[in-house]
Amino acid sequence: MDTTEFRRRGKEMVDLIADYLENIEQRTVYPDVEPGYLRSLIPEEAPEDPDTYEDVVKDIERVIMPGVTHWHSPYFYAYFPTANSFPAMLADMLSGAIGCIGFSWAASPACTELETVMMDWLGKMLKLPEDFIAGTHGQGGGVIQGTASEATLVALLAARCRAVRMILASDPQRPETGITSKLVAYSSDQFCATLGTTPSCAFDHITELGPICNAEKIWMHIDAAYAGSSFICPEFRPLLNGIEFADSFNFNAHKWLLVNFDCSTMWVKKRSDLIGAFKMDPLYLKHDHQESGRYFCTDNSLFRSLKMWFVFRMYGLKGLQDYIRKHVELAKEFESLVRADQRFEISADVVLGLVCFRLKGSNEVNETLLKRINNGRKIHLVPCLLSGQFVLRFALCARTTESRHIREAWRLITQLAEEVMQELPH
Repeated sequence: MDTTEFRRRGKEMVDLIADYLENIEQRTVYPDVEPGYLRSLIPEEAPEDPDTYEDVVKDIERVIMPGVTHWHSPYFYAYFPTANSFPAMLADMLSGAIGCIGFSWAASPACTELETVMMDWLGKMLKLPEDFIAGTHGQGGGVIQGTASEATLVALLAARCRAVRMILASDPQRPETGITSKLVAYSSDQFCATLGTTPSCAFDHITELGPICNAEKIWMHIDAAYAGSSFICPEFRPLLNGIEFADSFNFNAHKWLLVNFDCSTMWVKKRSDLIGAFKMDPLYLKHDHQESGRYFCTDNSLFRSLKMWFVFRMYGLKGLQDYIRKHVELAKEFESLVRADQRFEISADVVLGLVCFRLKGSNEVNETLLKRINNGRKIHLVPCLLSGQFVLRFALCARTTESRHIREAWRLITQLAEEVMQELPH
């Protein structure tokens, strides 16, 4: 494919993507296929001679779409959102074209510098303490990870490195291997201090945990993978109170902030803790400006900050806040529909865009209801277990979801609930 054909095909692909997203609610949200469906639709081996572009595009509908769960359908209410916006998609195209790997400032100055500045922008939107802002003289700062799980691992490694250094400072003769074998990590069943747990969007008491961690010199990492985006709204910012006690903080901008996957944003109070845990000095990475200390990276990232730059500029803080608030309002609307029906109950506080609910009755009845819902493939939900109860999760996910979709989903749920209850033995 030469440049001329790329121009033509690129425009065609933009049309294909726009058509897909514009008409996505016409598609069945959950695929009706069995495991292994795809293997029989394509050859056993790669082609010896090249296929035409037309043949490849034809096979998108024949091979790929039948097995796609349409996460951006307004009838998708499972898991949590995965961000999607046109500015971010355009930035993704540019990032892919530039194709740099930002493992040091010299590897691509624009890549590393824009990441630092965008993380400062976002940190200021969240009103993070100054300790977490790199600025031009700060000791902290932000870095983009692939996922919240990666950020937690990075925090663990940095915490371990800091603990070892502290012990060696008071006992330099002590062998390092003897230290690491005695280190302990404290966690709950959600692993670390969490703001907005995956099952029910519950919030740990950071203002109580933080002072204990600080007094005992324990590294505290806060994971707000889903809920973190909402903290840009003043009315939800109190949920982040206690952040001043944390050593590191992370949330997924690629969940609810319109920045396409992957873009998991992580801040540390002292970037030297991270640099110390990952510092390597091979000759091929040395450069004249490496002692500046302001720009650091813990993975070989592509130019992911471009997505943040495009989205933040084209939506503005107000546009992003409006988007978050709309989802919360829709969740509250769904909650009111559930509470108005005496057959159902709300199983957890509805704080943001997740509603946990169930039919009053046994776990088996609720499992049956969920199977009916998902087998119908008109809407898609997933469950969780709260205090031993089987609970249905209704998460606002798609950028295009409106009140009419919520009410349509509720009509379907209540219709299927009626069928399930009629089948119960009297």
